[in-house]
Amino acid sequence: MNEKLKLSIEAYPFNEFEFRLTFLLEHKIITFVEYERIRQTYILSNKYLELYGLAPRVFGQIWGESHIRELDLRFNKAHKSLDNYYSGEYDLWIEDVKIEVKACRAINKKIRGSLISKALDFESTETFWMNFQQLKFDICDIFIFIGVWTDMIKYWALTNDDVKSNPYISHQHRGGVEYQIGITEKNISAFDKYLVEPDKLVDFILSPKKGNNE
Repeated sequence: MNEKLKLSIEAYPFNEFEFRLTFLLEHKIITFVEYERIRQTYILSNKYLELYGLAPRVFGQIWGESHIRELDLRFNKAHKSLDNYYSGEYDLWIEDVKIEVKACRAINKKIRGSLISKALDFESTETFWMNFQQLKFDICDIFIFIGVWTDMIKYWALTNDDVKSNPYISHQHRGGVEYQIGITEKNISAFDKYLVEPDKLVDFILSPKKGNNE
């Protein structure tokens, strides 16, 4: 088996793990029921793994914005027909509220390789890093941060003032007008007050209490 693995060439969906499972089935080391259990466990633990395969621009700009719009049809793509002064500075609009969407994937910074090889599940004990970049002040009312793990997606909603005053904000480029906020295993609990359930995002954004996060 090991020799065959060394000589094998991977091509989706045939890979080393598929080969190993097929070998175990063939030699009756596992039953088909056990195989199904392994498969289901893997799928549940990696249901968002495919998002790690998207190019950064596609993931951050196209998928993130589309994903939020799919959560609630009341989110509108920003356009001059909604805001006469709109010039592309934010992503979404709802009842005069301007929204910027930022998406990041949790990755293990200690290893090298593709994003998929660095992907982490939410319960992982490995150190992780998410960097929400290209944050500009006063371009919107609300920032929606989307945090992706292989098995979970988290949503944080921060007002413009929340971002400005965040203790973890820093310049993305020296002297530039763009900022960044990094979320790691060390500070993620500090963002708990900004967590919003996906089906409550619009209600929170339109609430007069937004920004209090209480």
